[in-house]
Amino acid sequence: MLGKGPQGGKSAEATFISPAAGLILEDQLQRILNPKSLRQKKKANPLLPQTAASPFGDFPAPKPTAAASYRSTFGGGGRGGHMETASPPISARGAPSPRGPMDGGDSLMDASGYGSAFLRKGEGLGGLTSSTFIGREEKQSRPPQAGAFACRKISDTEFRRFYDRGDLPIQVFHGGTGNRISWKVEIDKLDYHHYLPIFFDGLREKEDPYRFLAVQGCYDLLEKGGSKILPVVPQLIIPLKTGLNTRDPQVIGTILKILQYLVHPGTCEMVGEALVPYYRQVLPVFNIFKSRRLNVGDAMDYSQRKRNNLGDLIQETLESFEQHGGEDAFINIKYMVPTYESCEST
Repeated sequence: MLGKGPQGGKSAEATFISPAAGLILEDQLQRILNPKSLRQKKKANPLLPQTAASPFGDFPAPKPTAAASYRSTFGGGGRGGHMETASPPISARGAPSPRGPMDGGDSLMDASGYGSAFLRKGEGLGGLTSSTFIGREEKQSRPPQAGAFACRKISDTEFRRFYDRGDLPIQVFHGGTGNRISWKVEIDKLDYHHYLPIFFDGLREKEDPYRFLAVQGCYDLLEKGGSKILPVVPQLIIPLKTGLNTRDPQVIGTILKILQYLVHPGTCEMVGEALVPYYRQVLPVFNIFKSRRLNVGDAMDYSQRKRNNLGDLIQETLESFEQHGGEDAFINIKYMVPTYESCEST
């Protein structure tokens, strides 16, 4: 979106990039900087839902057959993984000796009496009555990690299901300066009780076009919603909680920006106060990632300029909750996030 100032030139906000378009630009930048690693990570990432390329997802790696497992366990380790064969011992009368490993023989006999493979000492299938084997001392293992910051698996969203079967009145408009959503129905005439929770559920998507449509659709609905947003706030808590519980930094950052836009009085009045009873569902993840900042020493952290730093975003969101949540907002935030300090001057 380009604008002109009073002098005919470009204003301070000459170029505006929507948050949804910013996510696409960031992906393209990462592909340019490191094209191979991003493609490999995306292909091998088990946290993403299954794509539409195959109804069964990625095919698993083939498992070794039972015969190969037996050879690798009992017969094959010694000389290149091949079975060692030898002719059976000859008895005094010239016939193959029926002796096996149990009565002194050194070959494994089959049904015809001929040996099929040699077994070393202790490699037979039978049990031993006693053992002189001295076990190795176990190494001290590290304590297991709690995994508080580990990403959780992202399940299929309702937004993806509705969009794939054509139930959402949206499509991508590919413009020259950036993509945007083309609404087939006027936003003012939409049922917010039905559509707004679906778009909020799609905020945890990480694959386009679902991510772009869900994020941009949320901003469009909140911009034009007005008084329709406040009655729908209780239905937005479960999608917000599900998205935050993915523990994915990119998903959490997107939801934090949506929450800041949601509680702003210019979007809809009283939304900040309506969210206060639901702090117990929303703020636990805030408490986990509040101190999550990147320590790069004397290097430059570009996530601050791009507003991708989780610690700063959480602090900004909590301050917005306190400023627009009424007189009970701070004490409820303090109960869930003990390290938070008030931004209001006393």
